[in-house]
Amino acid sequence: MSPILVRPVREQLEHDRIIRLLQAKFRRRYEAAINPGNEQNAAVGSGPSALYPDLLLMSTERGHKLQVVIEVETGESVNHLEALAQWAHYARTRAAFHLYVPAAMVDVARRLSEDNQIYVSEIWSYHIVGDQPRFTLVHRNREAPPPLPRPKPAARPQPANAAAPPKPGKTAAKPKPKSKPAASKPKAKPKKAVKKKRR
Repeated sequence: MSPILVRPVREQLEHDRIIRLLQAKFRRRYEAAINPGNEQNAAVGSGPSALYPDLLLMSTERGHKLQVVIEVETGESVNHLEALAQWAHYARTRAAFHLYVPAAMVDVARRLSEDNQIYVSEIWSYHIVGDQPRFTLVHRNREAPPPLPRPKPAARPQPANAAAPPKPGKTAAKPKPKSKPAASKPKAKPKKAVKKKRR
């Protein structure tokens, strides 16, 4: 639950029931973890910056890679503060961000995400029929998500014997190519002395 919102008891119970229904729905395809109410069972990230969305869907394969982050909102929680405090952060994770809102709040949720440049992969509406909520996909973002900022690579330390970089405005002197030693001429063989014949 958002730290900036205290829901009425009845609304909170309905919110948590929807989270559990979604967990049961996705359990066949994913490993689903939930954070109903004030519970903090599964997080995105770690330490002080850890996030606790309502529902986390992870791959069942080895590594359990996070696939989808789901946030369920009620009529009271579809507002500007919630969008900035939660949706904006969930949209920056490496997983798809899905938002579930009451049917009457779909247009408000869409406008808040557009005005604040929050990338929501899917927006679902829900309404209660009898005792059961019905879910309807009302918006799917077909554009590619914005690229995540890449961390700057650390500068590699240079070895102690490396040449100092040239000062700005000066070009480094190119090393002169070594001249090859001149090929020595083969020495001429000494001529044999010609003996004179005696008459």
